[in-house]
Amino acid sequence: MAEKITRELAEYLLRKMMEIRQFEEKVSDLLGRNVVTGASHLYAGEEAVAVGACSVLRKDDVITSTHRGHGHCIAKGGELHLMLAELCGKATGYCRGRGGSMHIADVTAGNLGANGVVGGGLGMAAGAGLAIKMQKQDRVVICFFGDGATNQGLFHESMNMSATWNLPVIYLCENNLYGMSVAVSRCFPDPDISIRAKAYGIPGIKVDGMDVLAVREEVSRVIDLARKGKGPVLLVAQTYRYFGHSRSDPRVYRTKEEEKFWRDKCPIKQFSEKMIKQGVLTDGEVKALDTSVQKAIADAEKFALESPYPGVDELYDGLYV
Repeated sequence: MAEKITRELAEYLLRKMMEIRQFEEKVSDLLGRNVVTGASHLYAGEEAVAVGACSVLRKDDVITSTHRGHGHCIAKGGELHLMLAELCGKATGYCRGRGGSMHIADVTAGNLGANGVVGGGLGMAAGAGLAIKMQKQDRVVICFFGDGATNQGLFHESMNMSATWNLPVIYLCENNLYGMSVAVSRCFPDPDISIRAKAYGIPGIKVDGMDVLAVREEVSRVIDLARKGKGPVLLVAQTYRYFGHSRSDPRVYRTKEEEKFWRDKCPIKQFSEKMIKQGVLTDGEVKALDTSVQKAIADAEKFALESPYPGVDELYDGLYV
């Protein structure tokens, strides 16, 4: 039976997706002005995956993230101002300005951290799942990773370990069609990544990653199984990143027609229109949400830009070897 979507739930899901989209657009702007420097991989277009998945988690559940981790952090309860301060290298950021885009973590919110290593979160998720099982808890882990990570050895090692030990891990592959600039169709013998679950005797499921409700429904179902000791599972969400792989990517390997096709499937636009059509939200309420998020992003930018840089006397803080 389909879940009844209340106005409160619709506003929550829509706001979170808007926060991710507008946060990434602000980061793009700051990168263009060299206010934010270094590598930064934007999540715009994939909002429905993070928001749909994290919306059914408890606060004590945990996630592992990727180099494209801003959306995961926001969806799991991350603070916009602390994230943007971190990207700006400020002392008030999540990692005191030392980690930057690819190393944001918020353990108190259940986010074990972004990871600059492709597939790096896979091993962390298996370890977290093992810890939960050893402590006889009913918590779960969602491990976010991209299509490119499924060709890493750690993917197979982690899946094998989790399946053998029956760990409460949902392996959520965000298949955005490209590992950096190489299309899935060119580097996989079969582009259906979900079939790889067969090698480990676990379910392999596909879901529309541009539909926040479809993701929420499927993740809710597999999480219930994982809490009952019937994990793990491989869930593949078909999605698309709107920006290039990173700032240096001109996207010459994608056609304008392809990009338009996926922009027409924008998860925010689709969900907004659906909620308005069903009478759950009004057009005015959607616009008010958008305005509220704009203010939150502006406040976060002000906080980040006005925050101090770490002092020289803190240079060796956290250095142990």
